[in-house]
Amino acid sequence: MGAHVRALVASDLPEVIRIDAAHTGQEKPAYWRAVFERFCGAGASRATVGLAAEGERGLDGYLFGEVREVEFGSEACGWVFAVGVDERALRRGTASALLEEARLRFVELGVAKVRTMVARNDVPVLSFFRASGFVGGPFVQLELPLQERQT
Repeated sequence: MGAHVRALVASDLPEVIRIDAAHTGQEKPAYWRAVFERFCGAGASRATVGLAAEGERGLDGYLFGEVREVEFGSEACGWVFAVGVDERALRRGTASALLEEARLRFVELGVAKVRTMVARNDVPVLSFFRASGFVGGPFVQLELPLQERQT
């Protein structure tokens, strides 16, 4: 039986923290509380997408996204900034179901593209997005270390 996709609710917070910690190796309760407040709280914007995939044994996965407008000269587009799947639900279509529902919600919000950013060495997540049709976009992410430079 596949996962049922629904809106995230406040009571999903502990499971999101658990699933994320299993993938990243660290618990980030303060971070996820702030995300939940922004996406599931009273002040949640219509331009946010917070989804849960519920399986027979509880929360199988989650996805967070939002519409961002005109950053770096870009047209308004959807951004998926977090997706996580419980290890017991891997390779069962959970992430695909979440992404498809996010796609539908982004279309309803009037955007024509969805973007995300993935660590180059996170091969499973990168492979998932590539298999879902994501390709390299028109922007290049750059960074500058902020430690003191040696001259």
